[in-house]
This record gives sequence, C-alpha cells and structure tokens, in this order.
Amino acid sequence: MTTHAPQAAHTVTLPGSLDEAVAALAAMPTAVPVAGGTDLMAAVNSGLLRPAGLVGLGRISEIRGWQYQDGAALLGAGLTHARMGRPDFAALMPALAAAARAAGPPQIRNAGTLGGNIASAQPTGDTLPVLAALEASLVIAGPGGTRREIPIGRLLAGLDMLRPGELIGYVRVPLLHAPQTFLKATGRTGPGRAIASVAVVLDPARRGVRCAVGAVAPMPLRPFDAERWVSSIVDWDGERTLAPDALAAFGDYVAAACIPDPVPVPNPLSPHDPHAPHDGAEPPGTLPPAVLHLRRTVATLARRALGRALA
Repeated sequence: MTTHAPQAAHTVTLPGSLDEAVAALAAMPTAVPVAGGTDLMAAVNSGLLRPAGLVGLGRISEIRGWQYQDGAALLGAGLTHARMGRPDFAALMPALAAAARAAGPPQIRNAGTLGGNIASAQPTGDTLPVLAALEASLVIAGPGGTRREIPIGRLLAGLDMLRPGELIGYVRVPLLHAPQTFLKATGRTGPGRAIASVAVVLDPARRGVRCAVGAVAPMPLRPFDAERWVSSIVDWDGERTLAPDALAAFGDYVAAACIPDPVPVPNPLSPHDPHAPHDGAEPPGTLPPAVLHLRRTVATLARRALGRALA
C-alpha cells in the first residue's frame, strides 16, 4: 500500500516547425515551451514551476535566423544572445547587439534566446528596453497557421497576452539606419543582472529621440515628455550635438520621470491649525537613499547613452 500519489509522467515533444510546435501546445495545454531554458530551468530548480510537459523549440530552424522584410528586420524568436552579439548583427542593430552581449556569461548567451527573454518578461531582461525604444512588434503564431502582430509594449504591459496554443514566432524591428546605444549598471564587475539599463535610439526621419529604461519597473518605461523635449533641441540638420548641460538635463528628466518623487499625502492637521500648510497637504517626501542612488544611476546612464548616440 502506497502512502503517496504517483508522480505524473513528463512529456517532451520536439517539433520541427513553428506550426508543429503550436499544434503540440494546443494538444497539451499544460505543456510549457522551452528554447534555451535559462529562465525556465531556474524556475523549475527553485520549485516555482512544475511543468507537466515540455515543447522544445531548439529544432525549429525557421526561427533561428533573420531576414529583411519591408524596411524592417524579421528576427526569429530562437535567435540566441550569442548570435545577436556577433559583428554582422551589430551592424544591423547595434543597441540590440550590445544588450545581447551584456546578457550574462557565455553559457547564458549561448543558450538564452530573444523569444525567451520576451516571453519570460523579467524586469531585468536586457533586450526589452532596446525593443521598446525601437518600437518592435511581435509576430504571434497560432493554431491553424494563423499569425497576428502586436506591439511588444502591449505584451509586456499585460494588455495583450498570448492565447492558448500561441507562440512568439518572430520580432519585427524597424530598420532606422541611425545611431542607437544600450548601457546598463550592475551590482558587480562583469556580466550580471541590471540594476538599471537605458536604451537610446535616434530616428532622424521623424526627428525624434526614443528612450527606454529597464530594470527599475516591471516593464520598460518610456519617458515620452523627456523624449519630446530633447528632440526639440537637437539640431537635426547640423552636427546633432548637445551641450553638456542639456545632456545632464535630459538625464535628470528621464530619471525623474521613471523614479518620481513621493506623492504628497493629505495633512492630518486641521486646516484651521496655524501650523498646517495652507493647501492642506504635506510637501513631497524624500526618497530613501537607495532609491535616490538608483535615480542618479538612471540619470547617468541616460545622459551617457544619448551623448554616445549623438556622437
């Protein structure tokens, strides 16, 4: 007589195409897709995830490269960080290549994939702020050979989630042929998880600067007001240079937008109390030292990233 329930058998499926992978997920809704497994295996080892089955994506060659399509690059979700870090890819999208090279030690870069970085949606995912600044979109593969496309920001914000049986097949990234940079700060020397990261992309055709900040919130943040302000003072027809004080102001603008001051709280004192502020509210509080340090870090990264892009 046994005193414990038998453990369910785990099923591993290795499809050879994207549509076969979608069909496998549709047939086994409790299965989890896996490519490099860098995030998945960490969750399994820590006891946070116990998948009933796995659908391996490593044999699907169609999502392991990229192609040009209508002024954009169509990146396969199976592209590894190591592949994106190579010089030929860096010539195409330097900021994304820089993020891929910063993703961790060689074993992580060799296994981790672009699609996995997006699907796991970890706040510290290095490619996410770059994709947000590039305004990339996702090509989602669904049952029956269907495809739909959504902006990456909608998925990361939880506004449009993957439906049952769907997979991220490709990432469509507009080719701007303009300077772009990615910088991140870590808690130690060498590759590591980001404390904060910043991607800056120039869009000369639209005379705009795009910026996204990663790791300081559950999803990359776009400081739109800071983008519009700095875009308005860049000399797009000239050398595209900014004075050091303008670069510093941009960094402070970005940091304050992403890590704002505490919201004033109502004053518990009576409005008739002579010691109470006239507007009935306390002045803004002070951020804790660690948060102030993080804000300064974001400001420094944003200033340096924009300076390098303009240079």
